[in-house]
Amino acid sequence: MTAPGDAEAALTALRAHAEPGRAEGSAAYHKVPRPHLGVPNPAINDLTAEWRRALTVDDRVALARDLWATDIHEARIAAAKLLTQARIRPDDGVWRLICDWVPEFDSWAIADHACMAGQRRIMADLSRLDEVEGWTRSDHMWTRRAALVITLALTKSNHPSEAEAQARDRILGWAAGYVTDPDWFIQKAVAWWVRDLSKHDAARAKAFLDAHGAAMKPFARREASKYLSG
Repeated sequence: MTAPGDAEAALTALRAHAEPGRAEGSAAYHKVPRPHLGVPNPAINDLTAEWRRALTVDDRVALARDLWATDIHEARIAAAKLLTQARIRPDDGVWRLICDWVPEFDSWAIADHACMAGQRRIMADLSRLDEVEGWTRSDHMWTRRAALVITLALTKSNHPSEAEAQARDRILGWAAGYVTDPDWFIQKAVAWWVRDLSKHDAARAKAFLDAHGAAMKPFARREASKYLSG
């Protein structure tokens, strides 16, 4: 497969995988007024995997920026997937672009794909948490939520480094500041972070719930404690 030379070529490749009737269903499901092409995620995965292999990092960043700017649902998903890779060198441009997208988040699917790309960049450089901490004070709900979603990779290790363990405590501090937020998406993000942490660090997850669970919405508390016994 030839790498797309620009966003229009990439959109043409995406449109070739559109399925009849899928765009309407996708638009209704995501409930955000933007164009949908009707391309399933597996096809986007296959296309962007080929593009990642064929393009330089700078070219990937440029294409991702242009695809995001179209405001087409699948193009934004593809933009995020172009940047989703554990090892990228150099990666400052990738990180900067992801951060630039955060204030534009307006739906969970696009936000989560962009945050998955960001998770790799956080794990590559934990000092980026300093910037993410500022998001926790944003008036924009999706930005506040992103602070937890983009750090989810820090919940995954059974044997975190000292720096990763300190980062866990730092992020749990952010989550503690969210527990009285009435927004469903914020409560769900707190529950998601603590639930995933509980699979690898039950003691920290239980301590968080002992201290803050009573302030959480009941559904979020149940979700957060799903894998904890007792």
